[in-house]
Amino acid sequence: MKPNARIVMQIVTGALLSVRACALSAGPPPQTTAPSTDGSAAAYVSDVSLLVGQAESELRDVVERYTADRAALGRRYRVEFSSQRRTQMREFYSAWVAALDGIRFDGLGLSARVDYLLLRNRIRWELTLLAREEQRLNEMAPLVPFAGTIFELEEARRRMETPDSEALAATLARLAAEVEKTRKAVEAGLKPEATEGAIKTNKIVAYRAAELSEELRRTLEQWFRFYNGYDPVFTWWNSAPHKKADEALKAYVKFLREKVIGIREGEDEPIIGDPIGREALVADLAFEMIPYTPEELVAIAEREFAWCEAEMRKAARDLGLGDDWKAALERVKNRHVSPGEQPDVIRELAREAIALVEQRDLVTMPPLARDIWRMEMMSPERQKENPFFLGGEVIQVSFPTDTMAQEDKLMSMRGNNVHFARATVFHELIPGHHLQGFMSERYNPHRRPFSTPFWTEGWAFYWEMVFWDLNFPRSPEDRVGMLFWRMHRAARIIFSLGFHLGTMTPQQCVDFLVERVGHERANATGEVRRSFRGNYPPLYQIAYMIGGLQFRALRRELVDSGRMTERDFHDAGLRNGRIPVEMIRALLTNQPLEREYTTRWKFEGTVSTKR
Repeated sequence: MKPNARIVMQIVTGALLSVRACALSAGPPPQTTAPSTDGSAAAYVSDVSLLVGQAESELRDVVERYTADRAALGRRYRVEFSSQRRTQMREFYSAWVAALDGIRFDGLGLSARVDYLLLRNRIRWELTLLAREEQRLNEMAPLVPFAGTIFELEEARRRMETPDSEALAATLARLAAEVEKTRKAVEAGLKPEATEGAIKTNKIVAYRAAELSEELRRTLEQWFRFYNGYDPVFTWWNSAPHKKADEALKAYVKFLREKVIGIREGEDEPIIGDPIGREALVADLAFEMIPYTPEELVAIAEREFAWCEAEMRKAARDLGLGDDWKAALERVKNRHVSPGEQPDVIRELAREAIALVEQRDLVTMPPLARDIWRMEMMSPERQKENPFFLGGEVIQVSFPTDTMAQEDKLMSMRGNNVHFARATVFHELIPGHHLQGFMSERYNPHRRPFSTPFWTEGWAFYWEMVFWDLNFPRSPEDRVGMLFWRMHRAARIIFSLGFHLGTMTPQQCVDFLVERVGHERANATGEVRRSFRGNYPPLYQIAYMIGGLQFRALRRELVDSGRMTERDFHDAGLRNGRIPVEMIRALLTNQPLEREYTTRWKFEGTVSTKR
């Protein structure tokens, strides 16, 4: 296939970056010259004429209509686990599936076929998630029998029904009594002997119920505030009953957290998580267009982990430490800068990575993207779940503050040392997440609903492999730092799939990161907590390495064969939107796609799971 033509002309102003390497000592790196645009925003304006008529997909407006309508319906039915919400969303998705069936697929161009397949895949997946939500609600229903009452109160308000204040007061009184009755039944279920009406549960379901009960309390408070003070009759009848119901819900959440889950005030929460099981993992993988079983992915991770260990031993030998790579890792951890100097390290590493990308002509570098990234410091509280950098247009720096305990300070500095940062900075900024976000806002933005971590995190990790091959790590210490993160990505596959398959507990996941990868224990705990707290979908942590391997396999197919230049390949990876890499491959190889296409690209070949 002829390589994609560059869509936007890059206007280059100012001199190339003058960059020197970050100092390997524990002191701050040397100052370098900042990129210059002469203060003129005109340098950021592209040749707009090249953008005219570039939209390729006939289904762009269809996708945008779906996205807008789904968002609108979600704003109307916003209460999670509400039966009204599930009913409306299920009808909406089912109608969209029927509407897509009416489109003549054979008459679509390749880009529109990709949009069609991705939209239908997304909608069918949303229906799967609704069924999974209903199942989860059924599992915790005995712990939240009062949920329907609160759902209906809020739904009646949303329907703009005139309130019957006296009747509502009676409803609130019954609600408070039901919450208290449920609390006593769960408390009875904690005792060894069985009693009539006792509710037996486990920490996973109880944690889920505590989260929902807290959300229900907020919903009830919002419902009450809508009328309170504005309707004097409502206020007269309902102030006291609402206060009692709110107190009952608050006490019930506290009871679940402390007595059932084991959370103690003033202490870090235990890591509970919510494993989804093998069947759900297989369904998730099919949706993400990853045609491998969980066991095959673990085998891939173990292969990559073994490669990392072998390279670690080479670096240890270069440091005069024999095969003891953990001793080499310990040496690297102590090469951190002093408090206050971490921003200097990040600035210089970012500039060095940008210079490498530009000098090697690896990807289009819009001056605006190069110049607008910023830096913020992460709060001590947030560092409990994010012990390392986070990034995008703004890189958020994890480094100790003066309020932290001495032990936490030392672990944070060791976990964010100069050599570890060598991989994390460009992963988060350029050519990683910042460049991703910048380009995806400007090319095929209608594909946002198809966003997948296998593209987002896979792209950023892919560049860790590319930079390794380009000898970005110049010293054995640098290699150890970059290998640590590569090993960490393999470990994420092993422990996260192990957790969801039920073969590893959260504590075993923490121990695995400490003993096999060499994490500081506090950082390992934060990593596992972040993975299983519920803010990330179950496959998110495996997406770094697996998505990166997809991009690497596609690069071998198209660039190593001479069919595309590196720059054209990387530009295409960014400009086709946040979509599964398999669909990017379909676009770049002009692949014929049928209406019933399913994932099939074995980017790592056949994988044996035999030990």
